[in-house]
Amino acid sequence: MKTNVVLAIVSVLLVCSSCDMFRKIAGRPTSDEIEARRSEAVKKDAMIEALKQRQQAQADSLAIVDSIRRMETDVLSLSEIGDLYTTTLDHRYYIIVGSFRNGANAEAMLKTASDAGYVPVRIQFGAYTAIGVSPADNIEDAFLSLKSVKRESFSPSDVWILMNR
Repeated sequence: MKTNVVLAIVSVLLVCSSCDMFRKIAGRPTSDEIEARRSEAVKKDAMIEALKQRQQAQADSLAIVDSIRRMETDVLSLSEIGDLYTTTLDHRYYIIVGSFRNGANAEAMLKTASDAGYVPVRIQFGAYTAIGVSPADNIEDAFLSLKSVKRESFSPSDVWILMNR
């Protein structure tokens, strides 16, 4: 009879309880704790992947900057140039095809670039008017534009990249 009572109690415990109860008794993690650990592992993996992608993007950018330097082209920021008097520039990079003190020369380059199919931008800084083409928001696009602009017949050999912001 004692055996039947013990078996009945064990049967009730098995039917009415979950594995988590036995896990707790055994000092093992519960299913909620296991799921929380899995979730944390997934978050950590995502963070590691994001860091790897960011690191690769930086390496790619450095390689592009190195390629630009090998082309003997300058990348100048607004702070290196001086005061900017134009309206706010919308993009981060511009290929500068000319910088002029004489307004007539600037207008001639503006027309030449426009005739070649570009949408030139007049950029005033100091006593100079620069003519920028092919605006881009990342260095890779700016590099590709630089290579394209350098092949144009109107492009001087000393084109450079203006870095805004």
